[in-house]
Amino acid sequence: MFLTKIKKKKSGVLLYGITPPKAQTAAERIKVIAENTLNILCPLDIDALVVYDVQDESARTAEERPFPFANSLDPFDYASQYLQRLDIPKIIYRPAGKYSKDELAQWLKDLTGHGFHPIFVGLPTPDYVVKTNLKEAYELWRVHNEQSVIGAVMIPERHAILKDEDIRILDKVDSGVSYFISQCIFNVEYTKQILEDLVTTCANKNKELPTLIFTLTVCGSVKTLQFMEWLGIHIPDDIKAELQASENPAARSVEIAVAIAKDLIQYCQARSIPFGFNIESVAIRKEEIDASLGLLNTVRELLRMNGLRDEVVKRSRQVV
Repeated sequence: MFLTKIKKKKSGVLLYGITPPKAQTAAERIKVIAENTLNILCPLDIDALVVYDVQDESARTAEERPFPFANSLDPFDYASQYLQRLDIPKIIYRPAGKYSKDELAQWLKDLTGHGFHPIFVGLPTPDYVVKTNLKEAYELWRVHNEQSVIGAVMIPERHAILKDEDIRILDKVDSGVSYFISQCIFNVEYTKQILEDLVTTCANKNKELPTLIFTLTVCGSVKTLQFMEWLGIHIPDDIKAELQASENPAARSVEIAVAIAKDLIQYCQARSIPFGFNIESVAIRKEEIDASLGLLNTVRELLRMNGLRDEVVKRSRQVV
């Protein structure tokens, strides 16, 4: 159970991340998309489903966005109205600063009423007028802490530049955050640097480590590669060259992600860091979706081999 695993800091948490359909999608088409999504998701051995909030970050950089931006459905509305058949917790992203305290308080009440869990994220541009800051949002959540856990994001690339992600993480822990989901990882050394500094800082401050969930994803094309870099994901030059030259970048990116997973499992177990993985699948191409499912199964098997997950058993939610 996701809630119990996070509260008890048990390693081996396994998540799958998706984005909602585009906002302009016709209602009947949304139902078809949701049904197809459920047919994929229901058999999966995962602890929770991550549903991202898609924001327009074009103002963050002067570089042209590789893919045009289109608004998506509200992630809570999509999960609560269309994905009820998937009877596992949903983790819903939301930029707290876009909403008033009253709006956020009602949203949190509705969210926990569905057995969902929140992750508050920053705003797409630094000049956005903030209605509720993160500390205020975390205070609003505290009334639900008996039946909920709240997460936050961890950005290895930010730590590589500012060297303070460990402090940011512990500040959020003090506000009630108990787990962190990373940005997509291609540079494992950036991630290890956060882990090393966080372990040291926690030891110096006599604080427990929070659960860290590492996001892995599939890159199925050069354009997807460009989009990841546009989003701020650092892809080492050797990996970038491999993906650009590969005849099957989706398959190669899975191999790279599996190698990263093996490395992080060993690293975290050696240092008693509670951890898990989030397999992100935000592409619409079947090849990339299939590759993400293959990656999920491989990572699950790696966790099982390391004593962190049980054998897969047939569960009632798989058959409807």
